[in-house]
Amino acid sequence: MMNSLRWRLVLALVAILVAAAAVLGGFTYRNVLIETEALFDYQLRQMALSLRDQGEIAPSQAQALADGQLDFVVQIWSVDGRTIYATRDHPELPSRALIGLAEVKVGNQVWRTFSTATRDRVIQVAQPVVIRKRLAAGAALRSVLPLLFVAPVLALFGAWVVSRSLLPLNRVVAGVRERDGHGLSPLPTEGLPVEVEPLVSAMNGLLVRLGESFDTQRAFVADAAHELRSPLTALTLQLRLLQRAPDEASRAAAIAALGEGIERSTRLVGQLLTLARSEPGAAAAPPVRLDLAEVVREALVDTVPFALARGSELELLADDPVPMTGDRTALGVLARNLVDNALRYAPPGAHVVARVASEGGVPVLQVDDNGPGIPPAERSRVFDRFYRRQNGGGDEGGSGLGLAIVASVARRHGAVVDLAESPLGGLRATVRFGDSA
Repeated sequence: MMNSLRWRLVLALVAILVAAAAVLGGFTYRNVLIETEALFDYQLRQMALSLRDQGEIAPSQAQALADGQLDFVVQIWSVDGRTIYATRDHPELPSRALIGLAEVKVGNQVWRTFSTATRDRVIQVAQPVVIRKRLAAGAALRSVLPLLFVAPVLALFGAWVVSRSLLPLNRVVAGVRERDGHGLSPLPTEGLPVEVEPLVSAMNGLLVRLGESFDTQRAFVADAAHELRSPLTALTLQLRLLQRAPDEASRAAAIAALGEGIERSTRLVGQLLTLARSEPGAAAAPPVRLDLAEVVREALVDTVPFALARGSELELLADDPVPMTGDRTALGVLARNLVDNALRYAPPGAHVVARVASEGGVPVLQVDDNGPGIPPAERSRVFDRFYRRQNGGGDEGGSGLGLAIVASVARRHGAVVDLAESPLGGLRATVRFGDSA
């Protein structure tokens, strides 16, 4: 229950109400006691002053003042100390007067007195303190008693207010529960409190990103299935040609074609797996400090056999270390795909130059070739998956995933990929990383 926001708010509100009622009741009780004591003193004073100018007390008046139910005791002395009058006999009446208000203890009883003097007499009105305190306490309790009824009503009203205030949050929870993996429409934000609206807006942003991710995955699966259908169909046809080969020469040609098809399919599947691992949201290795020049040097070792097979020249300019932070494996894939793309789409005997440098503290990887290049109108499209240009160069039937992988790895490292014309006459691909040195 303590994990419930509603109960936390209700308990906090009840605690505040109880504390406020206790403090208010204490102040009220104390103030009523003080006011009642002042009122009793005022009554003593007024009674004494009313008898100050009185002559002789008539028997009827004396009888009224001698009523046993009257808490007040009136005593009158002459100036020489002789008792002229007392309302009733009492064994513990004050025997002397202190002018003004005073408390006098006689025996075991304390009296509150007020005394005044005239030319020929002294008048004293007294009241037992215990009676005063009992009456004052009763009045104080009666003034505090309404709080005992008001506090529970306020607590119930506060609980109702808390429940009403949490209704928008309950609607949000219900809206989230109604959604499944296919229902990623944004949650309504109308009528939400300003404290809840940022949470719902953040959830809507997450739903939008999830929708985009699911759409990307669906498109990726659909494109991958489409791209795999063609090489698998070609492999099936090549296998049938091999089975129907009439002579050894035809069989050798069919075997060679089948091998090339298998190699191309293997490369396509490998690139699909690499692209899937490079997509946003995929599990990534923790970034480490590395030397970009060393990573590119190691990656280019894998492309040397392909360059030699095509009679192409591969050159690396990376004399100085270029420190940065990143995923070593992913950066190696990026460099290898850039160089492989340059070799594959350039004609045999091409010249490809890879350069790694630090420009103003920013790591930069640059790959130039002397191939046919890419027209400016198509440079943004070549980063799309499975997009392949038709040109008269050395197109080796690529899968159209090389630059898509480069763009995905670059995004994960906060890098920017730029395509431009190369001084060698072909394409220049430049990857500019953030300031990771």
